[in-house]
Amino acid sequence: MLFAGAVLIWLVTLPFDRNGRVLHLYSCFWAQLYFYVNPLWHLKVDGRERLPWNEPAVLVANHESLGDILVLFGLYSPFKWVSKAENFKLPFIGWNMRLNRYVPLVRGDRASIIQMMAKCEYWLARRVPILMFPEGTRSFDGKVKPFKDGAFVLAMKMKCPIIPVVLTGTARTLPKHGLVLNATSHCHVQVMPPVDPAAFPDVATLREHVRDLIIAEKARIEAELPTPAQA
Repeated sequence: MLFAGAVLIWLVTLPFDRNGRVLHLYSCFWAQLYFYVNPLWHLKVDGRERLPWNEPAVLVANHESLGDILVLFGLYSPFKWVSKAENFKLPFIGWNMRLNRYVPLVRGDRASIIQMMAKCEYWLARRVPILMFPEGTRSFDGKVKPFKDGAFVLAMKMKCPIIPVVLTGTARTLPKHGLVLNATSHCHVQVMPPVDPAAFPDVATLREHVRDLIIAEKARIEAELPTPAQA
């Protein structure tokens, strides 16, 4: 039923919403239904006002679990996902990703990476933000892995800000290689202030600066969480 709604919205809005913002916001609602109907899953989003609605930006988030996808839809802000190509083959959800014209990527495939970068440049030129996981894959232990260059190359080339997004608590929804959803999760999304790539001499310096920001903010948030005994 939700996919049927997506198809209807796509058909109705296609003539006047060429960037697919309405369908994306519907997809945000679809993803957030998992939180709305599950009283044991909680989501807090801070800094949403820092996200642009009609300006290019590259959003970068740390990656802990499949639950990150559901959580980041809670931003309720226009953007195009960069996601594994195999996700686009999933029934209904993958079909909806195609309708949204999100950007597929085959990891390790040079031709796919070049095509992905070109599509991201296309959307940024149309003033549509994109969202990427610069670690490239989910973390096994919750620690932030080294970042790849792609997001930062795009920001520098397109002269648009990088917006760091910090996720905590999502590893408890569905850890990497996990088989079941955990019963209780308290997820937090912190949108940090934009970073101007023009202030950095090269991609590597920008990349490591943003990674350090995310690591520090993640540590700060986790340090303020109550212990199990306090919870």
